[in-house]
Amino acid sequence: MSILRLGSGQTLPSCARTASNTAGFSAGATKDRQQLFHTFCAEEAAWLENYVLFRVLMEENGESEAWDHWPKEQQTIASARAWLDRQSPERQKQFRARADFFRYVQWIAHEQWSALRNYAEQRDVALMGDIPFGVSYYSADVFSRPGEFMLDWCGGAPPETHFKDDQFTVKWGQNWGIPLYRWDAMRAGNFDWWRQRVRAICQSFHLFRIDHVLGFYRIYAFPWRPRQNKKFLPLEWNQMLERTGGRVPHFIPRDDLTPENCAANQREGKEYLRVVLDGAGDARVIGEDLGTVPDYVRPSLRSLGIAGFKIPQWEFYHGRVTPASEYERLSVATYATHDHPPLRALWAEAFEGARSTSDQTRFELEKIATFAGFKRTSGSIDFEKDFYPAVMSALFNCNSWIAIVMITDLLVRKYRFNVPGTAGSGNWTRRMQRSVSELRASKTEQRRMRLIRELLEKSGRI
Repeated sequence: MSILRLGSGQTLPSCARTASNTAGFSAGATKDRQQLFHTFCAEEAAWLENYVLFRVLMEENGESEAWDHWPKEQQTIASARAWLDRQSPERQKQFRARADFFRYVQWIAHEQWSALRNYAEQRDVALMGDIPFGVSYYSADVFSRPGEFMLDWCGGAPPETHFKDDQFTVKWGQNWGIPLYRWDAMRAGNFDWWRQRVRAICQSFHLFRIDHVLGFYRIYAFPWRPRQNKKFLPLEWNQMLERTGGRVPHFIPRDDLTPENCAANQREGKEYLRVVLDGAGDARVIGEDLGTVPDYVRPSLRSLGIAGFKIPQWEFYHGRVTPASEYERLSVATYATHDHPPLRALWAEAFEGARSTSDQTRFELEKIATFAGFKRTSGSIDFEKDFYPAVMSALFNCNSWIAIVMITDLLVRKYRFNVPGTAGSGNWTRRMQRSVSELRASKTEQRRMRLIRELLEKSGRI
């Protein structure tokens, strides 16, 4: 099988009570279609009703999602519903119409994803999705369930010298701005919110990756929001303490500095991940376990049956690149994720002067060459004729359960999707410049795809 990897007020009544209202914008729909819509609304009401209220209030506030800047009476779900109850009958009718619209949009998205999943299954293709560990501070989830989140701490990652272009990350770490979880409150509710999230993603995908799976064990936290990063960048430690009232960035719920802490983090992380696995059912779960990983995490994931990631140039221990044959079977191998430059960009930086030559980049390529068993046979090396076939073959022949090729590596492109630790306008904006039919018509792409297919066939992956 191939794998393709691609958020009880009367004024907002449930779909069962609004059939006459929804008929207005779907008058041309058959009774069967209308019934499907009402069934969807009833089955998804646990999250859908809170979501549509949030979206209606966003419109009421100029499309701003910053619920803590809305009028006081709209800043909690209970007070917002009470506020809507006090509106005139005409205004309530308008709100109901908009709520119905947002329900309808979610239903259409659900229908489209269901159709895509069925289409994929008929062609023996599995769809792989992605579920982030955290959610936005300004999300319907936090707005409707604030008691399950720590709103005074922001999740992120500790200082990392690898990101030399980002001074804040080097000095303080990555502040993602995501609120942390109150696991005790979630446990009291049988982790209902997490079960809803997992159930939703499994409706569209056959397997999914948990972004930053380390967060289930412990997560680095900041006592300030990302918009304040610039103010904290130049500060010394004591100056930072003055600004935060003595609160310091640290791991929550605890660090890994003692055996007792490690054991507690491991035990709690496994508890939370078992909830995810229980909700996943037959869907396979993959954990993004990259970066600085505590020693107990990967054995813990394996014991749960969760595959971790293998990035060959990062599997480098005691001066030795881990051979492909030594990869755990329960793992996913890839040269890059959305957070990394593709292979062609690394090559350009190191050898073609596209950017200032980087010794670190050359070292990364040398590790990839070692992993692939690639050796220079002439004075000059052509990336696409010499290096690319060798490294793709090595990836497909590794022992990992799944080998993933990012589309930029598949099509030999240089652009990247995201630069971690930055908020640049180019992040998450990249789109395919040519349609699938245009790519198929390209002689160059035809040649590349023939190569990939040949390598896949030789490796036994198809």
